[in-house]
Amino acid sequence: MRILGVDPGLTRCGLGVVETLPARKVRLVAVDVVRTDADLAPEQRLLRVADALDAWIAEHRPDAVAVERVFAQHNVRTVTGTSQVAGLAMVAATRAGIPVALHTPSEVKAAVTGSGRAEKAQVQEMVRRILGLAERTSPADAADALAIAITHGWRGAATVVPLATAGTAAGPTAAQRAWAEAAAGSTARAQAARRRLAR
Repeated sequence: MRILGVDPGLTRCGLGVVETLPARKVRLVAVDVVRTDADLAPEQRLLRVADALDAWIAEHRPDAVAVERVFAQHNVRTVTGTSQVAGLAMVAATRAGIPVALHTPSEVKAAVTGSGRAEKAQVQEMVRRILGLAERTSPADAADALAIAITHGWRGAATVVPLATAGTAAGPTAAQRAWAEAAAGSTARAQAARRRLAR
């Protein structure tokens, strides 16, 4: 499974692509940060991020796109830009017929460090170890994007938002079909278990 992780932000948007391997191993494919100048008009900044998202999806052809779920922050201006970029990521994935998943910051921290309250430095260090890198990924936005992708690779089956692929040129990939079948089977088993408990 190839996953594009997105750490949304208008000033810095982290992008990271990983591939999941057997035995919970994960391989780094690419990582970067899209930066926009605060002096630009908001629509120009959003366009720059949107273009970058489209380019990454076209180049890396992920099987899923995982985005950090945005929560209200003290700085309303910051959370507005972050929400807008998160929306761009979901739209870009949907247009490409790729499933989208949202993960909360605490879910991501817990998945990669074991603690939902881990500091950014801890996340960076664990991302380095998981991916077998010589150095920590910097800035933190880039490491966060990789952490989101890793989280989805390990925990994503329960949080995928299936997308209709009718009308897309290529349709779902083999990995996407397998993912959807596994998710459907898991849901069916859970429903059956609930019915047995209700008897």
